[in-house]
Amino acid sequence: MKCSTSLWSADLSKLADEIRRVEPHSERFHLDVADGHYVKNLLFFPDLVRALRSHTAMPFEVHLMVKNPLEWIDPFIEAGADGIIFCFDSARDPGAVLEAIKAAGKACGVSLLISESLEVLNAFWNRLDVVTLVGTAMGIKGASMDASIPAKVRQARQLISERKLRTEIEVDGGIRRETVPLVKAAGADFIVPGSLMFKEDPAAMRRWLESL
Repeated sequence: MKCSTSLWSADLSKLADEIRRVEPHSERFHLDVADGHYVKNLLFFPDLVRALRSHTAMPFEVHLMVKNPLEWIDPFIEAGADGIIFCFDSARDPGAVLEAIKAAGKACGVSLLISESLEVLNAFWNRLDVVTLVGTAMGIKGASMDASIPAKVRQARQLISERKLRTEIEVDGGIRRETVPLVKAAGADFIVPGSLMFKEDPAAMRRWLESL
């Protein structure tokens, strides 16, 4: 089980220090972008991503929780994003968004709401590097994971295996000591830890994760 560590849960007043503290225990950093419209939050923007880029060589995974994802691909790639995930239901033409990310040579993915079926991805699986299954209401921090998520992970794992794809399964939201074993057993490749990484000792948390 790998970690795409969410910087939303870091101490935002000292992000550079927080990045260095958890970097040895992460595979990549997950940066949530919110425009105040798609969700009622304002989070990470291109200039901030650019400022953080010099503090680590670790991949930046930008999660666009915005109304018009196609408009934000170039600004975040120019700021240093290595991969971009967008909310599937936010895009008028998901295929066009995926193609734009791919054309820039970056990893691309989509995130699905709890209510969205994996069937909406039937036409897109071959273009997905990662599918992010969101376990809480979008843009909500600190909520419990919906009970349907482990089964959804299992279904995604089966679809990926049947199609012989390399698409990664990532689970974001409600990542807790009691939920991580469930999504790991179901076949998730990545979790998006926030408080689990920043509010606990990150080295001890990683040892626990590897012991599962």
